[in-house]
Amino acid sequence: MATPTPASTVAALASGGRGGFLLARARVAPGGRSTAAAVRAQPAAAELVERSVNTIRFLAVDAVEKAKSGHPGLPMGCAPLGHVLFDEFLRFNPANHAWFDRDRFVLSAGHGCMLHYALLHLAGYQGVTIDDLKAFRQWGSRTPGHPENFETDGVEVTTGPLGQGFANAVGLALAEKHLAARFNKPDLTVVDHYTYVILGDGCQMEGVANEAASLAGHWGLGKLIAFYDDNHISIDGSTAIAFTEDVLARYEALGWHTIWVQNGNTGYDDIRAAIKEAKEVKDKPTLIKVTTTIGYGSPNKASTHSVHGSALGSKEVEATRKNLSWAHEPFHVPDEVKRHWAHHLDEGASLEAEWNAKFAEYEKKYQHEAAELNSIVSGKLPDGWDNALPKYTPESPADATRNLSQQCLNALAKVIPGFLGGSADLASSNMTLLKMFGDFQKDTPEERNIRFGVREHAMGAVCNGIAVHSPGLIPYCSTFFVFTDYMRAPIRLSALSESGVIFVMTHDSIGLGEDGPTHQPVEQLFSLRAMPGILMLRPADGTETSAAYRIAVINRKRPSILALSRQKLPQLEGTSVEGVAKGGYVISDNSSGNKPDLILISTGSELEIAEKAAGQLRKEGKSVRVVSLVCWELFEEQPEEYKESVLPSEVTSRISIEAGVTLGWEKYIGQKGKAIGIDRFGSSAPAGRIYKELGLTVENLIATAKSL
Repeated sequence: MATPTPASTVAALASGGRGGFLLARARVAPGGRSTAAAVRAQPAAAELVERSVNTIRFLAVDAVEKAKSGHPGLPMGCAPLGHVLFDEFLRFNPANHAWFDRDRFVLSAGHGCMLHYALLHLAGYQGVTIDDLKAFRQWGSRTPGHPENFETDGVEVTTGPLGQGFANAVGLALAEKHLAARFNKPDLTVVDHYTYVILGDGCQMEGVANEAASLAGHWGLGKLIAFYDDNHISIDGSTAIAFTEDVLARYEALGWHTIWVQNGNTGYDDIRAAIKEAKEVKDKPTLIKVTTTIGYGSPNKASTHSVHGSALGSKEVEATRKNLSWAHEPFHVPDEVKRHWAHHLDEGASLEAEWNAKFAEYEKKYQHEAAELNSIVSGKLPDGWDNALPKYTPESPADATRNLSQQCLNALAKVIPGFLGGSADLASSNMTLLKMFGDFQKDTPEERNIRFGVREHAMGAVCNGIAVHSPGLIPYCSTFFVFTDYMRAPIRLSALSESGVIFVMTHDSIGLGEDGPTHQPVEQLFSLRAMPGILMLRPADGTETSAAYRIAVINRKRPSILALSRQKLPQLEGTSVEGVAKGGYVISDNSSGNKPDLILISTGSELEIAEKAAGQLRKEGKSVRVVSLVCWELFEEQPEEYKESVLPSEVTSRISIEAGVTLGWEKYIGQKGKAIGIDRFGSSAPAGRIYKELGLTVENLIATAKSL
């Protein structure tokens, strides 16, 4: 491989001295990058920088010590990098953490979050006060044990499971590149920001990081700059016991530009030079390997695994204070450090004001594009967007819900500017291609079909990053339903992060047939219903599929999973958009007084079976109600009166039928009811034969009803 560029060879790119840069004003040509503080040419005193860096270190040390819990090692080692990045390069407005054209920062090594919280506090974010730092890891705190975007202003994504934040950063950078390609004009640049991410050895070991890095290199995400905290320590000890690969060689092979800062402890000029070099590379993402000492300054614990995830202890805290000449009480921020960091308040306000003025000019000159970008920035959906969703009647031809899904996806993409997504190498099978758009690629980033390749794990995490970039970006991603197992971590984080990704999952049951049990989901429906903060929808026909997409788009702070069939299903009488919105509803009933003899409850492809069985039982004189329970979560949110009207408590003769495990259905069928399902793995055979052998038939449902 080519030797990575040592930062020392390009140090001349940075202004001299070890100090931070003081604020200097500069202007550029109209329409260029907002530059309220583009030039910071006068170096601050080296002593001030050291004091600022030690402030960051000891805010972290003191918070972890007070909590008796946390990870002080990374903040102590990465404090120089954090200072240089936040104070000298990152563009943000502390008074408005959601300003659209801010640079994004992600701490993928989320266990080191006190680094981030200390930096946010110094930068002037009102949501991270000194009292918040003192409440680190406590109930109700705005400084939780790992970064949470819904808790802390200035935190872009929720990180903790290693590698996820790095993949989120790839999604953030993808969003920037896509929006810049769509909306920037030769005379007006309105999308122009970088994504920075710090990841550690643990992130590098996780497969999701490699998947995401491969995509970033392929897409040429030149405004993605990653810092690899190379401290050689993980929880079990030295990385030498399990991680000895050449990380820079791997990233170079993945299409990244690589730099090595060999002294991340005191090499401020090298860190500056590396960032400047990275920003000069436009066609590749950059990985900057920064070799640091974990727990820097701790006389007895630096460079050991004991400083990774435990408080130093009072004796070692005092020894570290003495070692770094820090003669201050806990949580002290020196006045000169406060004064230095205070410039970010005025600077951030100026940056946003300049952008607002530029966008006002953009609105006058490019009204259509401005309206679309406004929708993406604000999250306001166009008026009447849901009228574009296709409508179906019982006379409409039978079709697989995966095909009906594609009709919905294409309808939504025509009317929602921020709608984009793709599949993990299954677009032609998941039916997820947006026919009016091309592929998002390195040289065509304005397009909206994202080709993720066979990378389900990264796909989910990248989409989480896209979703949190801007309120009006609505990403979807797709694979076979059984392969949600490959992407469970990003699905869970999507729910936790309140990022409204739409997970389009096809081949939802044994109905996929001959591919057999390796591809036939059985337990996935219940396992995802058990996950908090997510909507699990399994539509039965076109009307329910269209309604499910309406629900998914509306829920911007709650992800949705759509489980869709491979096999054709009829358009049923009685399904409705309004019913799906309530999660469960009656599609047919020949009873009176809310007292049917029997209630059949189902979802998806088995709703047809329930309806056919009900028809035969009614001919025999039974009063039978058929209920579609398309989304358990939405049904549980309905008033008790409504739920009683659908599932009256007096009626105990109930049967559920669903091509999945029966676990969970007892809540709806009660002690006297029966559940027909699949409490085993499937089989390789034509779908009809499997359904028959496993008892998911009209005949078995009728026999079960008569046995009650």
